[in-house]
Order: sequence, then C-alpha cells, then structure tokens
Amino acid sequence: MEFHVADLFEAVVDKIPSRGAIVLGNKRLTFSDLDKEANKAAHMLESIGIKKGQHIGIYAYNCIEWIEVMIGAYKIGAVPININYRYVEEELAYLIENADIEAIVYQSEFSALLLKIKERTPKLKKYVHLGALNKEVSFLNSQSYKDLIYDCSEERSFAKRSGNDLYVLYTGGTTGLPKGVMWRQEDVIMTLGGGIDHLSGEKFLSPEAMSKKCLSEPITALALAPLMHGAAQWQTFNSFFSGWKLILNDQRSFNAKYIWELISKEKVQNLTITGDAMGRPLADALPYVKNEGLNIDSLIVLSSTAAIFSPTIKDEFLKYIPDLMIIDGVGSSETGSTGMNIYQKDQKKKNFGGPAFNRPKHTIILDSKTLKPLKEDDTETIGYLARTGNTPIGYYKDPKKSSETFREIDKVRYSIPGDQAKYNSKGEIILLGRGSVSINSGGEKIFPEEVEAALKSHPKVFDCLVVGISDKKWGERVTAVIQSRDGREINLKELKNYCKTYIASYKFPKEMRYVKGIKRSPSGKPDYVWAKDQVTK
Repeated sequence: MEFHVADLFEAVVDKIPSRGAIVLGNKRLTFSDLDKEANKAAHMLESIGIKKGQHIGIYAYNCIEWIEVMIGAYKIGAVPININYRYVEEELAYLIENADIEAIVYQSEFSALLLKIKERTPKLKKYVHLGALNKEVSFLNSQSYKDLIYDCSEERSFAKRSGNDLYVLYTGGTTGLPKGVMWRQEDVIMTLGGGIDHLSGEKFLSPEAMSKKCLSEPITALALAPLMHGAAQWQTFNSFFSGWKLILNDQRSFNAKYIWELISKEKVQNLTITGDAMGRPLADALPYVKNEGLNIDSLIVLSSTAAIFSPTIKDEFLKYIPDLMIIDGVGSSETGSTGMNIYQKDQKKKNFGGPAFNRPKHTIILDSKTLKPLKEDDTETIGYLARTGNTPIGYYKDPKKSSETFREIDKVRYSIPGDQAKYNSKGEIILLGRGSVSINSGGEKIFPEEVEAALKSHPKVFDCLVVGISDKKWGERVTAVIQSRDGREINLKELKNYCKTYIASYKFPKEMRYVKGIKRSPSGKPDYVWAKDQVTK
C-alpha cells in the first residue's frame, strides 16, 4: 500500500463499504458503490487504450461521473486533468495541447467548442461524451460513456501503484494562461489530502495508519467549489480518506438560498467555500434562512480556502450562527496551506495592515533579496511567503517558471509562488499579496489586497478590486473598482474616514469607479486585468 489516492481510497472502502460516500442531487453512493463505479471507469479507460502515465481531460460540470473518472484514472496510474468549463476557445485549445491530453471525458454540450479546436489539438484522439448525442459529437467520432462502461468489470484488477505517480492540477492564478502544477501523489496527499494529522500536526507514518482515521465518527461535509477547481478536489480527498459523507453542489450557477436549504436538508456539519465570492451571497441570504425557519444547527465549521475572506462577512455569519467556528485559510496550488486562523464569536480580531494568519510548521518568509529565512521578530522586512517539506515537482512543460518558483536554497527545497508577506509582533503572517500586481505610488509600494481588505470592511462595500493606474505625478495612482451593497455610490469622504484606522492615508484610493459586479475567477481570485480596463476605458 502506498500514499496514493487510489490505494488510500480502496483501503477506506474496505473498512467502511456501506457508509455513505457522495451525494450529488438525487444520486447517493456508498463507498462500495463508488469504488465499483470507479473500477468500471478505470477498465473503460483501459478499453480505449489509456495506459499508465497518460493524461485524461475531464471537461464537465459537477457530476458523479467526474468523480468516477478521476478515481478510475488514478487506479490505472493515469493522470486526470481538470478543465475549466468556463474556458473560451483559445484557453481550451491551449490547455488541451499544453497538457498533452490524449483522451477526454466531456459533457455533450461542450462538443461544438471541442470540434472548433480539433485541428489544433492533434494529440487528443479519444472522445467520450456524457449525455445525449448531437451532430458535433458525431463529427468528433465520440463514444458514449454510458455505452462504454456498461459491460466493464466492477472488480479491482490493477497494477501496483506508486507514491511517485503524478497528480497534476491546472490553475489559472491571477495572471496569464493556466499552468499545470505537478505533484508526486505522496506529496499532494501530505500537503493537501490529509496526510498530516490535524490534531498533532505530525505526518502519518504509513498509508495504513492514515486509512484508519476513517473509523472515527463520520462527518457530513459540503464542498461548494466545482470539481474542476483544486479546492473541491482536495476536499474530496480529505472527505474520502476520513470516511466522511461528501455533498457536492449540483447547481450550475451559485444560488445561496438553495445552498442553505441543502445544508438544512442534509444536516451538513462542515461547509467549505472559496472566500468572499461565495461568502458574501451566503451571508446575504441568512435572513432568508431565518424567515423560512430552516434548521442549520448542524453546521459546526465553515472553512474558506484559496481566497481572502473578509472580516465583515465573518461577523455576519456569527451574528446568525453564534457557535460557528470559521477557519480561514490561505494557500495556493503550488504550496497547499501556508496559514490559517480560527474566527469565533468571542475570539474575533481585526486585521490591520493586511490579513493575519497563524504560521504552520512548514511555512516561512524569505528575504526578498537574499532568499534567506527572516527571523520572526523582524516585523519590518517584507519578504516572500514560502513552503518547505512536501512541495510540487514543478510546472508541466515549463522549466523556466519551475526554476523560479520551486528552488533549493542551502539544501532546503522551497515553493515560492510570489506572494509577499511579513511577520507581526505575535509571529503571525501578514499577507500582503502578489508582488506582480503591487502598486508603486509616490515611491511607496502598496499591495492591493491590503487596501481591498480595508475597503471591504465597510458595511456598504460588497466587493472591490484595487489597481494602479499610470500617473504623471505619482507614477501610479491607487484606484478602486467598487461594487456597493445597495447599488448606490458611497461618499468618498465617509469611506476614507472609516478606513483610516486600517491603512495609511497614502494607500487610500485617489480615484474610484463603481460597477454592478466584480469579475473574479471561479475560485474567487481577482481579475486585475479586467479591473484596469474598467478604470482606463
């Protein structure tokens, strides 16, 4: 047995076969049911010629088949590749070609776009569709997933797997084309899949020991990010390896009222979201919960990952759910978790100078000039947030970017994705943001996330992004793109007076633009290119 997704999943199945594993809409599968379907998916992939190490694209909305194919691919040592269903033609063509995808499992409604790029993606030979036949599906010579899997064996009959097998996650980040982050299976499990005991902070010494945690009392968890996003995949791994029942959102658009109804219906105990993009509509829908008499007393933990979660939204949750424990995490596809804080009713804290996070064992700040670790009592120097221990191999087919991000310094390997941070007097990490989008105004370096955190603390600000615009006097002037809560403009003087306790005056926006909605990625990451367009057009 190895620290491998498929090995660990099978070990859990053998221990708790009849326990509920997954719920998506009206579909419910036990661990045994899901294992059998994943075995059939694995044999299906073998039947169309997929071998160990080859890449399979999954291009679909949330569905049970998404999970089946992902686990099935791991069972035969193949590598599933997540494809964002929001991609336009150019993005889709780039990812399929860059990722060396040789087979794709996709929903029929995406067939027209796949047909458009067929000539540009010659490595992609095998098409397997979910759903109804249409003319584009026919032109692709696509095969039906339902038909292919029908006669496939439910039995396990697979070659030995290794912790060195690849896990690849394509991530869009805040800028540029998507990048494939390559992890060894063992490393991603240790970093993102629950391979570190959350109580002791120590690694499980063997996969056998890790698999036994599923014998503890089961939890019902709800992951709101789509499966094509890393946060949902990692929540899936954690849930499976812990023996939890995982609820997935079966809606294609985010409906906060529906989510609260689902929490009430399924007695959800653990809810995972991605920052303000989900947190704000959920908080705004809490009066609906009260008015409809929905019982959400089961909810114990709310976890936010991948994007900043504003204090005002946390306060709103605690107003309606006073016993809730809010776990706010920061990290990336290249690092896993690099910090977290716990936010409760009687333990709330305001974040001044940027969001503050407790520092895990493997997280440090490196001096931006020397790349030497900063001392925790150095509260002035701004450096790069880095993670040691189990880190990725690199970016797929991008040795230059890999050498910049994943470095060995004094015989220690680091992942350094570019986020800048500093220590505070408590030894916590103050997250300042990505240096590539920092603003230089009047000789001062200003981090957008710091200013955004201050602006979003105002109760009338629903969401915002902050960018630097070319200015003859200042070099760049700080400019905010703001979505107000009620659609009306906020008095600039009022906003400035409110925020002066959070940020220095030179950081405050000199100009603001109001928009109906802020554009973010599906994970909630900011689209700064879009924001600049709003203030320069």
